[in-house]
Amino acid sequence: MQIDPPVNLLGGPLEPCSVAPLTGFFRDGHCNTCAQDQGLHTVCVIVDAEFLAWSKYVGNDLTTPRPEFRFPGLKSGDRWCLCASRFLEAHEEGCAPQVVFEATHRRTLEVVPIEILRLHRILWPF
Repeated sequence: MQIDPPVNLLGGPLEPCSVAPLTGFFRDGHCNTCAQDQGLHTVCVIVDAEFLAWSKYVGNDLTTPRPEFRFPGLKSGDRWCLCASRFLEAHEEGCAPQVVFEATHRRTLEVVPIEILRLHRILWPF
């Protein structure tokens, strides 16, 4: 798989999103992507209880550990590379988590308008 250039929303190098829990399509701690990443796991978010409850309600349980996928389960305050379409859906439902621009891949803009991302931006460092 050929990784797309690791460029963030600000045009700079893609910063790490999380190594604890280890996130990303490639489980490399970054929201890197490639042509095979059909979910576009490119939005670095800081999850909260409201988002996690909503995600579970719509069928994407992010809180239950799944060791077979090297997934420890998320808790409020964790950072995670979220699918761009799932982020947009959460925004439309009024429960989108905060976004770390420096660690969000620029390909997110293929799905989510920058204006929407700006509404949920958290400034780095935090």
